[in-house]
Amino acid sequence: MVGANGVGKSSLIRILAGLLRPFAGAVERTGAAGLVDERLALDTNLVLGQALAFWERIDGCRDPGRALELLQLEPLMDVPVRYLSTGQKKRAALARLLNRDCPIWLLDEPLNGLDSQAQTAFETLIARHCAAGGVAIAASHQPIALPAPAIIDLAEYAA
Repeated sequence: MVGANGVGKSSLIRILAGLLRPFAGAVERTGAAGLVDERLALDTNLVLGQALAFWERIDGCRDPGRALELLQLEPLMDVPVRYLSTGQKKRAALARLLNRDCPIWLLDEPLNGLDSQAQTAFETLIARHCAAGGVAIAASHQPIALPAPAIIDLAEYAA
């Protein structure tokens, strides 16, 4: 999804996640949805390894080592979350998403804060997820390099 600031991209992502009620209509989905947005859902008082382990127990983790390796987080496991850079925090949030078994990925500005190498890596992960039958819905001001994405400009639907 694309559109100007305030057009409703983030609100729509939150509605799809079940965090906001739609003004009208209903949202129906089959399968779990994983959300990555600007709010870091990791305890900033813990080291990264402990913060991710907390969610792994709750979310039912598939293979934590895989995400850590793909997103180059292994060297940061003993660093307190509060000391991570913006890009490192974003990669940690993406690792949590990868560790969950969610067919639906809801991504609000997923490339913000990521360097070019991390952006390319995450674009590859999104493409793999979709090729395996998953769905990724992203709200972004930055172009996301994906094969044949469907682009929805919310300005076309604004009142």
